[in-house]
Amino acid sequence: MPDFAIERRCEGIVCGVDEAGRGPLAGPVVAAAVVIDRRRLRGELRRVLDDSKVLSREERESCYRALCAGLRNGAVKIGVGAASAPEIDRINILRASLAAMARAVAVLGVKPDIALVDGNIAPPVPCAVKTVVKGDALSFSIAAASVVAKVTRDRIMRALAPRYPGYGWETNVGYSTAEHFAGISRHGVTPHHRRSFEPVRLAIAGSLDLFALLEGSEAAEAAD
Repeated sequence: MPDFAIERRCEGIVCGVDEAGRGPLAGPVVAAAVVIDRRRLRGELRRVLDDSKVLSREERESCYRALCAGLRNGAVKIGVGAASAPEIDRINILRASLAAMARAVAVLGVKPDIALVDGNIAPPVPCAVKTVVKGDALSFSIAAASVVAKVTRDRIMRALAPRYPGYGWETNVGYSTAEHFAGISRHGVTPHHRRSFEPVRLAIAGSLDLFALLEGSEAAEAAD
């Protein structure tokens, strides 16, 4: 479980930064920056908040609501940034993720003295940066950012789903699934698909067995 140990070793205003959506075939990459007043973190949020990947959807939504309540009463500051699929295609997913992080910090509403960033690459932000590998499992601030980024991105994809039926974005939120691949096979790609990602690029070229690719991806995941 994450805690505030890393934050306590930092001076001044500390924000956690994380992103969601580097791997999907469609949709934006979304980042969040979160500042938490440690003295005012109470109740369920303190007990439940964790890396968004280990929380259920219901737990993520509950933590998100609690963080938004903290935003309203001043105990939490939140900034959200994103990079669209066309931007991802133009500058690559790593640079787009870092740009989204920088945008999240820029709209935080307060200038942090240091940003704790999940991963090992620092985004271009106007403050000191400490990168933390697997930081969303170690730092409350980064875990909070991971939840905000994940919930925000999932909501974007679910809002797009009725406009682009047949891809299963209601449930797969743009990730590689059999339903998503079937949708690409039947309907082609949308403006929200990442054309630089190999499955989409090959689908556009008409030279991809999507289901063979999915089976290969599942086999590789099972081997890991």
